[in-house]
Amino acid sequence: MKNKRTRYLHNVSIDEARRLFLERESSLINEEKTLPVKSAVGRVTAKSVFAVISSPHYHAAAMDGVAVNANDTLGASETSPKRLTLGKAAFPIDTGNPLPSGCNAVIMAEELAEYGEEVEITASVAPWQHVRSIGEDIAATEMLIPAGHKMRGVDAGALLAGGVTEVAVRRRPQVAIIPTGNELVEPGTVPAAGQVIEYNSTVFASLVEEWGGEAVKHNIVRDEFNEIRNAVYHAALSNDVVLINAGSSAGRRDYTADVVSELGEVLVHGVAVRPGKPTILGVVAGKPIIGVPGYSVSAVVALELFLKPLLYKKQGLLEPARPKLQAVFSKQLTSALNAEEWVRVKVGKVGGKYVASPLARGAGVITSLVRADGIVRIPQQKEGLIAGEEVDVELLRTLDYIDNSVVCSGSHDLSLDVLGDLLSQRNSGFSLSSAHVGSTGGIMALRRGEAHLAGMHLLHEKTGEYNVPFLKQFLPDVPVVLITLVEREQGLMVVPGNPKKITDFEDLKRQDVSFINRQRGAGTRILLDARLTEKCIDSSCINGYQREEYTHLSVAAAIAAGSADTGLGVLAAARSFGLDFIPVAKERYDLAIPLEHIKNEAMVRLLAVVRSEEFRQKVESLGGYHTEKTGQIAYRPKENLHGEI
Repeated sequence: MKNKRTRYLHNVSIDEARRLFLERESSLINEEKTLPVKSAVGRVTAKSVFAVISSPHYHAAAMDGVAVNANDTLGASETSPKRLTLGKAAFPIDTGNPLPSGCNAVIMAEELAEYGEEVEITASVAPWQHVRSIGEDIAATEMLIPAGHKMRGVDAGALLAGGVTEVAVRRRPQVAIIPTGNELVEPGTVPAAGQVIEYNSTVFASLVEEWGGEAVKHNIVRDEFNEIRNAVYHAALSNDVVLINAGSSAGRRDYTADVVSELGEVLVHGVAVRPGKPTILGVVAGKPIIGVPGYSVSAVVALELFLKPLLYKKQGLLEPARPKLQAVFSKQLTSALNAEEWVRVKVGKVGGKYVASPLARGAGVITSLVRADGIVRIPQQKEGLIAGEEVDVELLRTLDYIDNSVVCSGSHDLSLDVLGDLLSQRNSGFSLSSAHVGSTGGIMALRRGEAHLAGMHLLHEKTGEYNVPFLKQFLPDVPVVLITLVEREQGLMVVPGNPKKITDFEDLKRQDVSFINRQRGAGTRILLDARLTEKCIDSSCINGYQREEYTHLSVAAAIAAGSADTGLGVLAAARSFGLDFIPVAKERYDLAIPLEHIKNEAMVRLLAVVRSEEFRQKVESLGGYHTEKTGQIAYRPKENLHGEI
């Protein structure tokens, strides 16, 4: 088949797409298999399960003491105690032992006084007191577990107690995963330019297993119509659901829609969701087919929306809802009106309220899913969110995890990653949640009460002082403690050998030199602008001044990939990508912490890590860092001139 450009057939709402897809596919998995009870946990029962024996299956003592016939205790009181002969009217017994013949009650050991071969009691007992009667827990023939029930450990215990050793369960829905693309290579391969490691199928398989299915991974299929067609045809014959990864968009070699159309029926091509728009929903050989977008985040959204409810429906189970919480959105975010947007967010509790900060929105940024604490959905026809707006967050992590997170907003630095890692290692359940919004953005987050601390390295041009003048300017009414995290070397990063012979900021004016910048408000950007002002260099003549990245590592990655000749960043980032480095400044990177948070348990633990020898050693090993002042107080408010921090 010749290369051709396909077009979207639909752009339907999420609700309509789910209706078309799920109503078309309504069959349960009715095939069953018998498993040992111990192996059936997590599986769905195919039939109701009934007890074979009672539990307990004999009258059993519920306490340690003596077994008696209740009639023999009548009349006993403190003023008129009664003595019973051991072995005749009172029989020593331990918890769980069967009652001797003729006995129907147990007197606890604590209520007995022994006198040789007799025991004295001071109160009568009722029949069946402290006795577990036959069938108290389970009566033979009673139903223990209904059909369509997902087995848990306690369920398995109940079945075994009822004498059941095997249980019939439904076969798990079998899901074929077909990765497609000429650019794909297997994990473990060192990819060449233009090649991409195939990892989506591993993500898909884990989701299939989590949702109760059984994943069947296919080998990588090239972007050839007939190869994809054959793979889909055979997969549909032998599986319950087929996922075709990539090839769902409108490119010249995107064949998924054509394959599904030829083999069966396309129900939807294009869903009003972002990311995930080019999702394909169809049917082949009576089996549901999902054409999953190639970008990882788009793919996960598509599977959440369509595969997850499908698998639960096939098992006869209700799709579980994620827990939610209300949070304040930390920044303004615009959104397209033609689609519902799923925004990945970090969440933290600051000053009694939850704050949600958006992560990178790119459809292929899988690390945004790794870092995300939750999802905020922006409805279709809503232009976006404003800073301070209340939103519902669907949680991807536990509330305890979020409550024990230290929320850091501000400038990016590699030492923060070391700090967060050590905090979690040393303090189970505690974490550092970092959002990279630049030093100025961090100060504004503190001003709005949306962060516990801010990383900053702002150089004040007039005084030459770091950070303090900006705190006084922007946070005059917020008492803030400034603690030095590191001192670090900033410089121009260049490819190995420095073929463009870049030595100073003057070289940025050359037309043969391309630059990559940091975002507005970043301390690195402010340092750059200060040096350009010193040298009377007009930023408009710098090729790439308007091109922005949000982290030192992103700048270094762009230079290493050849899309820019140079950029300003820290030595550690240059080393990470094997770049050469031209030092231009040594600067102080501080943590600004409002006084109200300084005594929080999580903050106390974090500062203990900052002042540890292990943190210093790990940071210094990155290169370009100095830790002589690490953990020292660079500035403190008047309210805390002598307080302990």
